[in-house]
Amino acid sequence: MTKKKLTQAKTKLMLENPYFGTLVTTLEFRENENIANKRNLGDIFEYNPEYLEVLSIDEVTTLLANSAMHQALFHGERGEGKVSSVWQLASDYAINDLLVENGFMLPPMANYSSRFERLYTEQIYTTLLGELDIDEDDEPQEEQEQEVEQVGEEILTQEEYKLILEQLGVKLEKQGDLPKGIERFVTSNRNPQISWREELYRYVNVHAKSDYRMFPPSKKHLYRGIALPSIYGEELKIAVAIDTSASIDDELLNIFLTELEEIMQIFTHYMIELIECDATIQNIQQLTPHEPLVSTFKGGGGTDFSPVFEHLEMSYEDFKFLIYFTDGQGKFPNYLPNIDVLWVMPQMGDIPFGEILVLGE
Repeated sequence: MTKKKLTQAKTKLMLENPYFGTLVTTLEFRENENIANKRNLGDIFEYNPEYLEVLSIDEVTTLLANSAMHQALFHGERGEGKVSSVWQLASDYAINDLLVENGFMLPPMANYSSRFERLYTEQIYTTLLGELDIDEDDEPQEEQEQEVEQVGEEILTQEEYKLILEQLGVKLEKQGDLPKGIERFVTSNRNPQISWREELYRYVNVHAKSDYRMFPPSKKHLYRGIALPSIYGEELKIAVAIDTSASIDDELLNIFLTELEEIMQIFTHYMIELIECDATIQNIQQLTPHEPLVSTFKGGGGTDFSPVFEHLEMSYEDFKFLIYFTDGQGKFPNYLPNIDVLWVMPQMGDIPFGEILVLGE
């Protein structure tokens, strides 16, 4: 009866949601009466048959779609270097939100919360790390080893699976059959040169340590009857400066814009103060999800970085850090600014403060 229900659910997916249906065909199903319900082990979907018996066809369909997306994230290598248990939980929240958005029926006790609506897995992961008071360096070694041992040999290689995703995405995009919100889980076609998900979340995770709210409380101390404040995911609030001096040609400026647009794509809640500056500030835009980027850049003069820092020091906004797109050739302030700076440049340069990210590396 359980196998029949799985077959019916697979067929339903293929007919009604071909994206998930195609991915499910690459899974291996395996019974395991020693687990409570189900679990995802890379290409393997393990399930307790007694658990599936009490679910409807629609709920089993949701479980298979969920497992297919876990497989996509696993093969995408986005969880490498992260606490595996927290990454799995964050993935589950993100995937289930995607499924709800596409009309799926969640089974009982599914990991779902409206506060994670339309967020990337990395955003949820950063929030959960703070709420659980876990450091990425503290993951027990045995958990990491167990994860590798559980997955075992892959049915599909990374390259084979990536090819399936690409071909499926191209085909269904032409037909208009891609799931809503799937862009949060697949690689952008714009091909940015920097992995902004990794770099920004590294920065946000560091800076968010000083931002606390009383709800939900930190679970680490609840057993002691103490409700300490916890880090809660909020909007990305940063300053971005773009060097529009004469040394920045159109090709490099377009690269800068591509990187900025990628930042705006991977966050659903953000407020970015965009500052265009050569020797003086030429323009300032406030970018939000409702105020898109308008590419009307002015400049062409010399390069002086000081006006940007002077502007930020006079601002009432509390920006977490500054991203400065430039070639690094210009006049720097003769003091240490009171804001962390991430310089994004086409090559290494002599920068007196901040951290450098080199495009293409």
